[in-house]
Amino acid sequence: MAKHKEQQVSTVRQAKHGGLLTLFFVILSIAWIFPILIVVLNSFKLKAYIFRYPFGLSANSITDGWDKFIQGAQKIFCGWLNYNNAITKTNFWSSFGNSLFITVGSVVVIILCCSMCAWYIVRVNTKGTKLIYLLCLFSMIVPFQMVMFTLSKFANMLRLSNPLGIIVVYLGFGAGLAVFMFTGFVKSISIEIEEAAMIDGCSPLQTFFLVVFPILKPTVVTVAILEAMWVWNDFLLPSLVLNINKYKTIPIAIQYLKQSHGQVDWGAMMAVLVLAILPIVIFYIACQKYIIEGVLAGAVKG
Repeated sequence: MAKHKEQQVSTVRQAKHGGLLTLFFVILSIAWIFPILIVVLNSFKLKAYIFRYPFGLSANSITDGWDKFIQGAQKIFCGWLNYNNAITKTNFWSSFGNSLFITVGSVVVIILCCSMCAWYIVRVNTKGTKLIYLLCLFSMIVPFQMVMFTLSKFANMLRLSNPLGIIVVYLGFGAGLAVFMFTGFVKSISIEIEEAAMIDGCSPLQTFFLVVFPILKPTVVTVAILEAMWVWNDFLLPSLVLNINKYKTIPIAIQYLKQSHGQVDWGAMMAVLVLAILPIVIFYIACQKYIIEGVLAGAVKG
């Protein structure tokens, strides 16, 4: 009887703790989402009311009556006008195309090159491959600010100041994390599977693409999400490498909304921010279930 009561007390305590943790994470989630909701809300407001009523839906409160509340909302909100202005002023679709090409190209190149590099490092396992692995890890430690001016000079000398050339630069900066994650996952793959494929007549490339690469799917998706979020939102590297008179990415186009003397069209700014984050949020939501699986798989054997 005493043990049964102790178990009941323990269950009640766990339920209370679970409820408190749930409440805490709900509040934390709201705190994280709230700024995004404010941006979306203000993207539909007239410029004059964004700072006057940044958190409000109307100039009148609901206690003043529903009719007055609706009338106040009609004065504040301008519909899709901010979005039309944002697309026109930033030449949004051209910038969107540049960002999409650079992001997709960089992610594909990083995944292909780094997965093959990680497989080679693990399976060859010599002093040379260990040195390559350490250099990849070292690239994650070096601050970008230490190399950005030298990088800009060399990119200009090698004529990489275009969307195709910057993909090579992103490969260099994104290789550290990608090789680290792929290496951890490849170590957990049984080598007998690859040996069986080679006995059946597969070449090393066939073994990798037909046997190893499909097994890497969780880590591939995780690396793709992390690298895509980084490349899509990056401002500093494109501004240093690209010829921004010809090729503007979305972050650079957003910066151009800031006019002389610090004047900013905040309505258009809020609208273009929503347009900028929407694709990457959709991509993240579609692939989020693979993130934890890929991170844990890559951490099995570090």
